Formats: sequence, C-alpha cells, structure tokens
Amino acid sequence: MQRVLIVTGEASGDLHGSNLICSARGIDPEVRFFGIGGPRMAEAGCEILVPGEEIAVMGLVEVLGHFLVIRRAFNRLKAILNGPQRPDALVLIDFPEFNLRLAKVAKRAGVPVLYYVSPQVWAWRRGRVKKIAAVVDRLAAIFPFEPELYQGLPIQVEYVGHPLLDEFRIDTERSVYLDALGIDPARPVVGIFPGSRRNELHYNLDVMLAAAERIREKRPDAVFLLPVAPTVNREEIENALASRTLPVTFVEGNIYDTANACDAVLAVSGTVTLQVALVGTPMAIVYRMAPLTYAIGKRLVKVPFIGLANIVAGKGVVREFIQETATAENLAAEILCILDDPDYSRRIRT
Repeated sequence: MQRVLIVTGEASGDLHGSNLICSARGIDPEVRFFGIGGPRMAEAGCEILVPGEEIAVMGLVEVLGHFLVIRRAFNRLKAILNGPQRPDALVLIDFPEFNLRLAKVAKRAGVPVLYYVSPQVWAWRRGRVKKIAAVVDRLAAIFPFEPELYQGLPIQVEYVGHPLLDEFRIDTERSVYLDALGIDPARPVVGIFPGSRRNELHYNLDVMLAAAERIREKRPDAVFLLPVAPTVNREEIENALASRTLPVTFVEGNIYDTANACDAVLAVSGTVTLQVALVGTPMAIVYRMAPLTYAIGKRLVKVPFIGLANIVAGKGVVREFIQETATAENLAAEILCILDDPDYSRRIRT
C-alpha cells in the first residue's frame, strides 16, 4: 500500500487536494493519504494530522504571531519524513514558506516530492526557481507560462491546467438559489467574500462590512451573501456583524452558485477572484494586510496586479483596492457603480 504525505494550509488548497485525492484513489483505491489539510480533504479520505486552519496565515507579522503552532506542525511532519515508516511520496500544494522547507527535509530523507500549485515565482522572488528545483522532483504547473521559468533547471515541470476549470459548475439558477434563501431575486444582491484565513478576516472583514453599510445607504433594498470558508471560525464573522444592522445571509456549498446569484461581489485577493471571474459576476478586489507585511511585499512583488482574475487576463479587468485605497467609501462607490451602471457592469463581464 502506497502512503502519501500531503500538505496544504489554505481553503483553496484543501479543495485542490480533495480533488487530487479522489482522482488518485480512482486509479489506485489502496493509496493512503495523510497530512495537513481541511474538511474537504478529510471527506475525500485523507487522515488529517493537523487542521490546515491552524497554520493558514500569510505575511511576516502574521506568521510570527503563529510561530509556535507552525513550528510544532513542521516538526511533526519532519519526524514522519525522517522516521522508520516514511511516506512513499510528499505532495505539496501552494503554501510555499512552509512547504519549501518541508521539501528540503524530504529531499534529504530520500522521499520524492511533487509540488502541485507551485509558488508564484512569476509574481515575486523569481530567484526561488533554483531553490525549488533543488528540493522538488516534479512540479505540476497550473499556468501555461510557468514551465518556461524552470527551463534548464534539474526539475520536471508539466503544465496541467488550472484545477478550477475541472470543478467549475453552476448547479442552481439564480432565482431558484435566492428563493431557497428567502431572498427576492428582484433585489440587488452583493456578495461579501472575506477570505479563508484568519488574518484575511482580521484586516479585511470590517472594511467590507462598512462598505456594505454605505451601499445600503444608497440602495436600501440591497441584500448580502457571505460564504463561510470551512477554514474560518463562523463565530468570528458573527461577532463582527453583531453591532451592525446588515441583511447578511451566510451560505455554504458551491461557491459558483453563490457568485452566480450575486449582481456584484466584494472579494479578497486570491483564488476566489478567479472563481468569481469564471462565473462572470462583476467584482471589486480588496486586500489589506499588516503595514509591515505590505511595506516588504511592495518592494518584492514584480507584477502589476494581485488579483488572479487580472493576472490571467493580463490586464486590469477588475479594479483592485489595496491597503490605503481599500476604504469603505472606495469599495462602496465601485459596487454601486456596478449595480447602477449597466454599461460599466457589462464591460467588466466581457
């Protein structure tokens, strides 16, 4: 029986990991997966040693705040890789700061390493390609321009396509979806997609809710849908809403059905922007982080956009509001423009 250690620390990685596990077990039902992940991977049959949400943080300041938890998780996996029953392979999904260190341990232990959803070296720190090639045996690239970055290096890289294209589907039409939630489909519906990590909620949720309040001042009939990622604490979101009088409906399940039910979406930067783009719903991208993290990242990032929807398109299709520009006033103005100007909304869609 083949044993595979698999590691991701994010909701999107949990989704991709669960699909990978299902596909692999369709080929070999006996293969066993265990490691770090979320509820989707657990449902697919993975033995979760450490819940992904415990280490799902980004940024220098945020990582320092969770250092002890992250170190314990790392040391546990390190012991497994160096132990008498080491796995037959290590599969890493995104989450580079943690996973590349783990790949180094696996390489020394003689455990083959597959990296799926590779580090975004095209966005920042391109010099990492040599370090990646030194510790990773095979890399499954999800963007067509990624293999070229590794040419001439001792690593096998194959473009496999973006996993979202395999799982994209709309199961329920808009009116049926909203009727089931008790929402009149004639009302303007705005999605609030605050992310899947604790620090994303910490820095972005309040400003998104404040923007929603301003939207309601101009459009009193507006209602809001808020999908709750399995890696976040719903109670934390409920506490943020406790002092507000917003008509927010929590939703779970197919994110594409939710995006399809919305007339406009406020979304944090990340995989969700590509999911919303696949549906075709106009959105505004927002991202705030710790000031020190932003100051460092601003010097390192080499791409003009942070939203995957814009990166894939190669141009600014959707407006991005980052750090100081991510104010409630700016976000509300953009969403109201989408709701009130059909021509503007149409240009974003096309």
